[in-house]
Amino acid sequence: MSAFKKYIAEFIGTLVLVVFGCGTAVAVGCDAEFGGGYVLTALAFGLVIVAMAYSIGNISGCHINPAVSIAMLISKKLSAKDFVGYVIAQCLGAIVGAAILGGIFGFDCGFGANGLYQGKAGASLLIEIILTFVFVIAIMGVTSKVENGAVAGLVIGLSLTLVHILGIALTGTSVNPARSLGPALFAGGAALSSLWVFIVGPLIGGALAAVVYNALAKEK
Repeated sequence: MSAFKKYIAEFIGTLVLVVFGCGTAVAVGCDAEFGGGYVLTALAFGLVIVAMAYSIGNISGCHINPAVSIAMLISKKLSAKDFVGYVIAQCLGAIVGAAILGGIFGFDCGFGANGLYQGKAGASLLIEIILTFVFVIAIMGVTSKVENGAVAGLVIGLSLTLVHILGIALTGTSVNPARSLGPALFAGGAALSSLWVFIVGPLIGGALAAVVYNALAKEK
């Protein structure tokens, strides 16, 4: 598969993630009093991963997330060149996806952007590291065996749903720098000023997941 086709697949996948995941958050809201919006948004993000895994997974691996790509880079399953290409494609896909949301809901819709937990950058950073670690280590495990190929997309999608069910109430759940970048660029304000948390946290979480999983899975 050519590198360009892989990058296009990552662009499309991340665009779809933002449109359907963040779009659901905008459409249904995330009201803590009722919680229904939480569940629908968590399911939307998870189901996008399932849909994309079984459509573009055989083309690019369906990372659609720089935190996943950095884990694969560390695990030597992705070259440095492709890592850069993937991340650029993912970020562009997220930006275009957010622009589409603006066209649908209006450019004052909030875009499902992430926010700091109780206004605290340190706590939010820790939350994102933990959530991303859990998500990415699940990916590392289920993709480690070829025989898991038939169920890998479902497991990864459910894992993303899991971390969203907790994380939406805290930071809105990023676990994905590209997913945070697109909406923040259009939402501006607090979302843009705190964006670094949702870039750094997931990248650290993804890197830690790769290091820990590889250490645990390493044969003596």
